Amino acid sequence: MTTQYRIHPQNPQPRQVEAVRATLQQGAVLLYPTDTVYAIGCDLSNQAAIKRVRQLKQLSNDKPLTFLCSSLSNIARFAQVSDPAYRLIKHLIPGPYTFLLPASREVPKLVMNPKRRTTGIRVPNNPLCLAVIKALGNPIISTSALSVARQADDEPLSKAELFDRLGSQVDGIVDTETELGYQVSTILDFTGKDPVITRQGQGWQDAIAWGASLAQS
Repeated sequence: MTTQYRIHPQNPQPRQVEAVRATLQQGAVLLYPTDTVYAIGCDLSNQAAIKRVRQLKQLSNDKPLTFLCSSLSNIARFAQVSDPAYRLIKHLIPGPYTFLLPASREVPKLVMNPKRRTTGIRVPNNPLCLAVIKALGNPIISTSALSVARQADDEPLSKAELFDRLGSQVDGIVDTETELGYQVSTILDFTGKDPVITRQGQGWQDAIAWGASLAQS
């Protein structure tokens, strides 16, 4: 039976955060809110759980998965961050941005792009996510739940519909009783000479203001 965790969005209760940490550490796959959309995720260090996330998303092993970190220093453990990238990322986190960076050896092969050896990393502006990451001591996989739950002829899903469709496929649901988000993160590619926005999501104008440029169409 799927466990549901009701947690305050701005002041997560320590006991509930601990319960989420414990279930993630045991290999659970959870449905949880971020500062953009609801995500499906698990402990980055648990390969069996990562495989389950891939199955839910119907992703082949050559498709990378994004994960959440708690800080810039945490990012630097899992990716190679150049000085220009460091300066720009510092201005944008926490926030609705996914940073595409060269992966370090700490990133599991199941998560990264195997050909380019790159990885997508976020530091979300979400107190619950940050509290759980810090308690767990590991990043958390974060892939959009809407793309799994939505059907071709769907109108935008409500949160209740999302929970109903995915509840039986995950081990737990985290509900902060906030509105369901639909706007995706902005993706910034730091693998070239200059930072390039490859997807315009939330906050892309701020990334431009701090020095990123749009990808050439």
